[in-house]
Amino acid sequence: MHAWAVASPTEGQPLWWLQLAAVALLVILLDRCRSAIAAAGLCWLFAACSIGGSVWWLYISLHVYGGLSSALAALSVLSLSGFLATYYALAGSVFCLLRPRDSTLRACLFAVLWLAADLLRATILTGFPWGAGGYAHTDGPFSTLAPWVGVYGIGAAAAFGAALLAGMLVRTRQIRGAWRPLVILALVLAAAARPDEAQDLVQAPPVSVTLLQANIAQEQKFESATGVRDALEWYAAQLLTASTALVVAPETAIPLLPDQLPPGYVEMLRAKFASGQQAALIGMPLGSEQQGYTNSVVGLRPDAAAYRYDKHHLVPFGEFVPPLFRWFTRMMNILLGDFESGAVGQPSFEWRGNRFALNICYEDLFGEELAVRFRNAAQAPTVLVNVSNIAWFGNTVAIDQHLQISRMRAREFERPVLRATNTGATAVIDRFGRVTDLLPRHTRGVLVARVQGGERITAYGWWLSRFGLWPFWVLVAVVITAGKAMRGGPTMTVPARSQM
Repeated sequence: MHAWAVASPTEGQPLWWLQLAAVALLVILLDRCRSAIAAAGLCWLFAACSIGGSVWWLYISLHVYGGLSSALAALSVLSLSGFLATYYALAGSVFCLLRPRDSTLRACLFAVLWLAADLLRATILTGFPWGAGGYAHTDGPFSTLAPWVGVYGIGAAAAFGAALLAGMLVRTRQIRGAWRPLVILALVLAAAARPDEAQDLVQAPPVSVTLLQANIAQEQKFESATGVRDALEWYAAQLLTASTALVVAPETAIPLLPDQLPPGYVEMLRAKFASGQQAALIGMPLGSEQQGYTNSVVGLRPDAAAYRYDKHHLVPFGEFVPPLFRWFTRMMNILLGDFESGAVGQPSFEWRGNRFALNICYEDLFGEELAVRFRNAAQAPTVLVNVSNIAWFGNTVAIDQHLQISRMRAREFERPVLRATNTGATAVIDRFGRVTDLLPRHTRGVLVARVQGGERITAYGWWLSRFGLWPFWVLVAVVITAGKAMRGGPTMTVPARSQM
């Protein structure tokens, strides 16, 4: 059994001020570049190191569980990091070409170019924004912007602040006035804050919940007869004995297709929740060779039609094979690696006066897709539910990062989040992004808690559900156009020996 335990000096929590300082240092170095090529190279190196340091644990899934050689697995992670870093390289080169003399517009230009790179990374080739800079500010002063502009807006605001800070540190005559927009930024952050004690006029009824975490090792989950039997027995026992109003089992908690299960297994679970005052959400694969397979969640409740949620945003190589990459997946040993995709904005699971909106694994990384469900206020989710299996990545910081992502979604939409996972982090997050209940990672356990859903639609949820990410692109276009109109030369005097 592979432990893959990696200690973190901050227990997996990012330091918002360190991210701000790192970007400020980048801006100082970027302003010393005298060519677009040098600026692109600097930003590429910065982003490649940042992204690689955030997603290095992909090596575990590719090598330990995917069967790739260590060299090819490492090369794959490095290649992914290098490819995603090209967006930031492009941002750096454009900044070098357009940087205006005015310090405030200069900071605005850097911020929107960094925003554009984040957006490209989040959307091109299905997107992979894991570790985007805004997540470093789930806590801290910039977090107040979450219900207004979300994680990408937070990242842009932090980049703006870092650029202004860089100008102040250099202390040239042209940018000594940078403290004024910094004060304005601080006032905006303060004004955006919504006190934690603020109460919505209307809230959904509280619901008691049970979240299950079996802690079954990935190498046993699908391939070992012992692991499959253990999962079926343990989850059945917990589902049948739970006493709360809602029970949630994680992604692929039932690791077999319905027709592969022991006789009477499905009927036993249905009978448990067919009457009374309890319901269940259970992760399991569905489908057939003719219809295609889906990574799904099945909902069971009394006197109601069966509920089903099919994962929409699939993981490249893990759940579907991108065009022209079949040769790559042939070298990997991952079962059920070619799923069908569900629709965006599938209905919520309605129970006990609440609407529980499902998402599976890293789907909660894409807030713009979750936001579609908030377009109709009458049908908007009151609680978000994420079911995951992060055992693919061992006992690493990936668990902490995913918890951080869910906390950001809670802050953006002001909705509590229920997380039921195989190995962690199984948790309850309140609508302000605070973890109120948490099971120890990589242990078997049952988490019993209460959750109260929200009804208020945040500003971010309102405009994102209607316009998607396009308002950000409009902002990028406006600032770049202004930057071109006020194009000027470098504002910082740099000794020749330090020029790049």
